Amino acid sequence: MNFSRILSRSYHSSYDAIVIGGGHNGLVAASYLARAGKRVGVFEKRHLVGGAAVTEEIIPGFKFSRASYVYSLFRPEIVKDLNLHKFGLTLLQRVPSSFTPHPRKGGLSLTLGGTIEEDIAEISKFSKKDAEAYPKYNALLERYSAALRPLLDMAPPDPALAMSSPFSFDYFDNMKDSLTTASHLGGLGSELPGFFEFLTSPATKILDRWFESEELKATLATDAIIGAMISPSTPGSAYVLLHHVMCGTWMNVKGGMGALSDSIAASAKDLGAEIFTNSTVKRIITTNESSSLSRGGEKQGKQACGIEVDIGGQVRTIRAPFVLSCAPPSTTFLRLLGDTDLPDDFVRQIETLNATSGSVKINLALSRLPNFNCKPNHPEGGSAMPHHRGTIHFETHTSQIEAAYRDAAFGNKPSSRPVIEMTIPTVLDPALAPPGKHVALLFCQYAPYSISGGGWDATGQREKFAQSVYSVIEEYAPGFTASIEGSDILTPLDLERIFGLPGGNIFHSSMGLDQLFFNRPAPRFARYRTPCKGLYLCGAGAHPGGGVMGAAGRNAARVCLGDMK
Repeated sequence: MNFSRILSRSYHSSYDAIVIGGGHNGLVAASYLARAGKRVGVFEKRHLVGGAAVTEEIIPGFKFSRASYVYSLFRPEIVKDLNLHKFGLTLLQRVPSSFTPHPRKGGLSLTLGGTIEEDIAEISKFSKKDAEAYPKYNALLERYSAALRPLLDMAPPDPALAMSSPFSFDYFDNMKDSLTTASHLGGLGSELPGFFEFLTSPATKILDRWFESEELKATLATDAIIGAMISPSTPGSAYVLLHHVMCGTWMNVKGGMGALSDSIAASAKDLGAEIFTNSTVKRIITTNESSSLSRGGEKQGKQACGIEVDIGGQVRTIRAPFVLSCAPPSTTFLRLLGDTDLPDDFVRQIETLNATSGSVKINLALSRLPNFNCKPNHPEGGSAMPHHRGTIHFETHTSQIEAAYRDAAFGNKPSSRPVIEMTIPTVLDPALAPPGKHVALLFCQYAPYSISGGGWDATGQREKFAQSVYSVIEEYAPGFTASIEGSDILTPLDLERIFGLPGGNIFHSSMGLDQLFFNRPAPRFARYRTPCKGLYLCGAGAHPGGGVMGAAGRNAARVCLGDMK
């Protein structure tokens, strides 16, 4: 798809609604607003849309899913509503989906994500007991996920609002959503206490209860830490695990993750939305609206009425009675709005949001596929093997993950032996690289935002961390480093600078229970509306949180449309 054909060429001075940021959630929100007949303008600061879900040719001939890199959480209803397959979305199944090699030549390995019979056979190599338990564990996670999934597609019930006056804003919608939530969770019956234990527990507590094999536990535990500065033994890490598995099998997007964003943008454009890149929103314009009432019945002093945006070096004023921000909460409320536009207690809540991150994304151009000691490549070379298709893990014991976390959490330095997830999308999508060559995407932890030795901009800091990553992979696949033809190393600082992720946090703010559901982004303001009337939060910093999901964008658009009536 030629995305330049999707972009609008000129803007209007006013819209029914403005969306700040062309991330996937912002594009989804714009699509639903346009679908309802509203005139919508989307303003994105980068040269392409998608936020963190983009495909970029950083090294000539090699196309990378530069930030987010796999597809699973995206809501299937959005795919259907927006007809995304018509606009180019093609998904590629990864079977098997997970591979944990052993460093020794001829050693064991653990491959998961085939048939259940194949998974049982693989786990049996390490533990017969675990092989018997694994289907039951998966069934439990599916029951928990089934209870949670409907909650992704609605505004979270607000306990504070439930205690307010029946005449307060949104009271009856909140009560309806509370009853819906109670119905779904109540369906767990006698499993409800176990469900709440799962939400609050360390992942190690859950995994140790179910399994004895460290190889299996370490493989499963990586889902509990992805994108978070926590370890599997941190309380609440089990929820992060559940969040990553609740929507089923992980897949690749043909053309990279940017192809998903492009399909949403094409659908939005087809519905009438106007999309502008290289357009940096400088501030949200507000006006006094002292007579309006907020959800608690108190006076609400400001109302959004448009934006100031830098387009081609000229700052323009564009008006709209409704503004939806796909930017993180800290950016939306502390940079685009002035402190005087918000209640003091709300400002303090946003200022103290936890956005700690420990993630580095390394995108590599490879001359050949990795050749693992435990499963050597075909003698003739080049052709991929099944274990190259899924996510490759380099931890065979949870203690390796815990040690990596301690390095970063208490030493003001990156992990000396980082935790790594590798995917090789060119195995399923060869067009992403020149013939016979490959793209490798490495998601690495842990690396703090601030490190000693001059920080990430000091000479050699990025490369030093990258070498520690390559040395781990070398233990399992000798010759890997020699196959690297080029690299794109994105530290937490780079993720913040390029994609606007505060502190490099891929979720906009951390996914602990203190910052989820009715607390995201702050108590009393989790239902997409904000203290500034007419301003809505529609990105990953809103419910249900991070991941390429689209739910926050759709939910916020629905709330906004309800207020437009």
